[in-house]
Amino acid sequence: MKDIHSYWAYLVLAILIFTVVNAIIGLTQKKEFTDKDLRVGLFTLIVSHIQLLIGLGWYFMSPWYKALKSGAGDVMGDKTARLLAVEHPIMMILAIILITIGWSKHKKKTEDSAKFKTFVIFYGLALVLILSRIPWNNWF
Repeated sequence: MKDIHSYWAYLVLAILIFTVVNAIIGLTQKKEFTDKDLRVGLFTLIVSHIQLLIGLGWYFMSPWYKALKSGAGDVMGDKTARLLAVEHPIMMILAIILITIGWSKHKKKTEDSAKFKTFVIFYGLALVLILSRIPWNNWF
């Protein structure tokens, strides 16, 4: 489960970066928001939600969850354990929430620039949160 979560994360990160860059280009070059842009945003939403489900499955089977249940003070005192047991899951859930909000808000916009701007803001913030709490030492 941990391997699936790790490999799927590469896919999520690549697609999220592509979506944010695509939205920045669309916004700055005043492009039309096409079906391709819609599908890229939707695919990002779907892939990230799948990652959330995989991550939650792994989390509740992980030693970090068990350690947190048995002694939260020990986990919170150890920087690495805290990252894996608390910070990473919370930030990833917040990132998925931002992606979901961005997807919902963009559908209500009528102007192309507003749709791109919504993706830039919400998907971009999600990308920053994800990059800030990836356990890089465990990932490579």
